[in-house]
Amino acid sequence: MSNITIHHNPACGTSSNVLGLIHDSGEEPTVIEYLKTPPDRDTLKALIAAMGMPVRAVLREKGAPYAELGLDDPKWSDRQLIDFMLQHPILINRPSVVTPLGTGLCRPSAAVLDILLQPQRGAFSKEEGEPVVDAQGRRV
Repeated sequence: MSNITIHHNPACGTSSNVLGLIHDSGEEPTVIEYLKTPPDRDTLKALIAAMGMPVRAVLREKGAPYAELGLDDPKWSDRQLIDFMLQHPILINRPSVVTPLGTGLCRPSAAVLDILLQPQRGAFSKEEGEPVVDAQGRRV
């Protein structure tokens, strides 16, 4: 069983880059495709608490249904925002990664390097070619 879990959306470039960085550290994470297997309320609340972020910071603003639901309105409570994320998992920003060193919303993708147990084993570039880690395994 892996000691790393990624809440992943394979259609998201950042999420795919984070998964690649985890693999490059020699780890095989537990991958939860959260759009297929959404978290329950307790799991989502625990993730947000472990990240030490406000609920709004975990809310994905880009694209629908954020604008359609008017979620930029400050009237929504944290509980209501979590309700929206549970009803529409696409509203959960990604990827979130849980490791023994911490839990993080790994945006930008290089943020995952701060919570990985093992260093990178070589160079890594994002899908679009931008380097993240050099040949010596150091962050660029």
